[in-house]
Amino acid sequence: MKKTYYLFNPGRMSRHDNTLCFTPVDEEGREGPARHIPVEGVDNFYCFGSLDANSALYNFLGKHQVAVHFFDYYEHYTGSFMPKDYLLAGKMQVEQTRHYLSAAKRMALARKLVEGAAFNMTKNLRYYQSRAKEVTAFLTRMEGYAPLIGPCTRVDELMGIEGNLRQAYYDAFGVIINDFEMGGRSRQPPRNEVNTLISFGNMLCYTVCLDQIYHTQLNPTISFLHEPGARRYSLALDLAEIFKPLLVDRTIFSMLNRKQIQASDFRQEMNRCTLKEGARKAFVQAFDERLKETFKHRSLGRSVSYKHLIKLECYKLQKHLLGIEEYRPFKMLW
Repeated sequence: MKKTYYLFNPGRMSRHDNTLCFTPVDEEGREGPARHIPVEGVDNFYCFGSLDANSALYNFLGKHQVAVHFFDYYEHYTGSFMPKDYLLAGKMQVEQTRHYLSAAKRMALARKLVEGAAFNMTKNLRYYQSRAKEVTAFLTRMEGYAPLIGPCTRVDELMGIEGNLRQAYYDAFGVIINDFEMGGRSRQPPRNEVNTLISFGNMLCYTVCLDQIYHTQLNPTISFLHEPGARRYSLALDLAEIFKPLLVDRTIFSMLNRKQIQASDFRQEMNRCTLKEGARKAFVQAFDERLKETFKHRSLGRSVSYKHLIKLECYKLQKHLLGIEEYRPFKMLW
């Protein structure tokens, strides 16, 4: 089974026969022991440190459909090396474009995406409500916004409702999380510990969604809720809305409440808050373990991982675009 590799140390990567050779390099230019990785076992790389590589390596990675995703010093996603689109199909491209250009068809899908995101956010709050967390007031606010999704006729109006739903949801974080205050959502830059984890986790979720879209016939640049062009891979933003409550937020709640990440694991720099390297590694490890978790899929009747669940969501979207089956967003039952 192919694996995802997370590269935190700066270093140099090269091809050695049919094997990848990664040599870490410290700040003073001293090389560490090289690690050899069989390319057949690599799904993708996440690079959090600088990576020195040449075009021959990327040609090699491209032939084996290995993607490389890059993040900067502040944990911001900066871009990806994506191999040649090997599954794109003309008919799917045409239908995806038609659904975007048709206001009615686009709105139908955009509503479904917001409904799925809203359901999963409220599911998280109900989970903690059952564990004696006082989140009833926030649930009431969200339930007041939910009926407004259906009557929406414009995407910008729908995005406004989604923003109100998410604001009510984020306001509950101060009740759910022990020892930390969120104090409102701040993004660029994140101003405190909780916002730093949300931004970092959301970028990881976005990148996983992009990676799974790549392995389907969907075009990641044509989206329905987020406007294409504002971001290059806007369809990944659409799908991430559904999975952030499950993959990102529950990881944050668990790690902070179990004190796996503490206040000493953050660094205040100018007007931003950043994760120290040890905490960044711990969060990535927990997120990756979450992706590997399996559950019994209702329709398939077999166990699937959360990572594969995202690809299944892409397949459902494909069927909708081709007129085979109406799209129904994934909704958590636990």
